[in-house]
Amino acid sequence: MIATDVIRRPLVTEKTSGASGENRHAFEVDLRATKTDIRKAVEAIYKVRVLKVATQIRKGRHRRLRYGLIRMPDVKHAIVRIHPEDRIELF
Repeated sequence: MIATDVIRRPLVTEKTSGASGENRHAFEVDLRATKTDIRKAVEAIYKVRVLKVATQIRKGRHRRLRYGLIRMPDVKHAIVRIHPEDRIELF
């Protein structure tokens, strides 16, 4: 997979912003991406050394719209721990 197809967007929340001080960054990734795909994509895009990758699949919740009840799509998140000497500047 191409690196820009693997990583969809960085997740910027209060919790992930606090974890960035500990060199942990969260990304929304493609559902088909494996941990090695995610590791290679982060190393290629941000030019950092990845130490560990943790993934989780968030199940889509049900939403009520005017034409009925629909299920939102599943989303895969990856929490990436990088080397202490490296930095990712998102802003």
